[in-house]
Order: sequence, then structure tokens, then C-alpha cells
Amino acid sequence: MTVLPLRSRSARLADDAAVRAAYDEHGGELFGFAYRSLHDAGLAEEAVQETFVRAWRAAARFDPGRGSLRTWLFAICRNVVVDQARARAVRPALADRDPADHAAPDDELERALMTFGIDEALQQVSERHRQVVVEVHLRGRPVAEVAAELGVPTGTVHSRLYYGLKALGVVLEEMGWLDER
Repeated sequence: MTVLPLRSRSARLADDAAVRAAYDEHGGELFGFAYRSLHDAGLAEEAVQETFVRAWRAAARFDPGRGSLRTWLFAICRNVVVDQARARAVRPALADRDPADHAAPDDELERALMTFGIDEALQQVSERHRQVVVEVHLRGRPVAEVAAELGVPTGTVHSRLYYGLKALGVVLEEMGWLDER
């Protein structure tokens, strides 16, 4: 993984060399994601280009302390792909296109990317909160069972779960995975 030189956050993607390095490192993966989602190479290329334009414009908002450049770029690309899919849904279909070209973004890939984003976001949440969120929400264990295992009252687990999910939502929003409230 290429590490960009340490500079101010706003300068990370503000110069051509940094954008080129980010494109060289992540452009192929972003294209693959966009292509699998949109089923159109031309639209996938446009999505990757728009991803880097948006990243360049929003360079000041990128904070490596909140997530990796890769995660941030994938979040932007996901939003671009969704925008393109919505735009295609309201336009009339072209006669020479395959109907498969108009499929919605790939749900399985979307779930995998969201899982990756949630995993990275969970690392930003305190250990106590992360533990109950993982056990109750991701592993589906009952609150009483988790409370007994941790040796705390069920109310404490409920409280940690509430604040853990709230913190997780804030982190995911900052990473660009959730729309701002």
C-alpha cells in the first residue's frame, strides 16, 4: 500500500501527484466495483472519474484518522454509482442496450463493502461498546446472555448497545457511508 507523504489534510489530494498516486493505487478496484454495479464499462469509467473529481474537491474533509483513503474513495464511488443508477432509472432505455445493463447495483458487493466499512468503523468505537454491538447485533446473541458473560446487568448492556450504535452511526457518517442526518 502506497502511503502519501504527510501533509495537511486539505493537501492530501489537492495536487496532481497525490491524485495520480491515489488513482494508480485504487483506480482499478474502483472501476471493478463500478463495473460490477453498473454493468457498463463506459459508465464505470465515468464513475471512477467522478469519484476522483469529488475526492479532489473534498480533499479538505478527508481525515486519515477516521478511515483509510481506500475506504473514503469507495464511499464516494458508492455514492456516484447510486447516483448513476438512479439517473439511469428515470431515463428511457436505449434500444440497442442489453436489459442486464439496467440492473440495480450489485447487492452482494454492496453488502461486502458495507461490511468492510462497518469493520473499519467498529475500530473507532470504544472496546466496551464494540463488544456488545458485535455480540448482540452481528452475532445475534441475546442481551441477557451477553450480560451474564460480561458479569454486568442487562441494563448496562442495553446502555452500551445504545451508545455504541450511536457512536458507530457517527463514525460511519464521517466516513461517508451514511447520509448526514
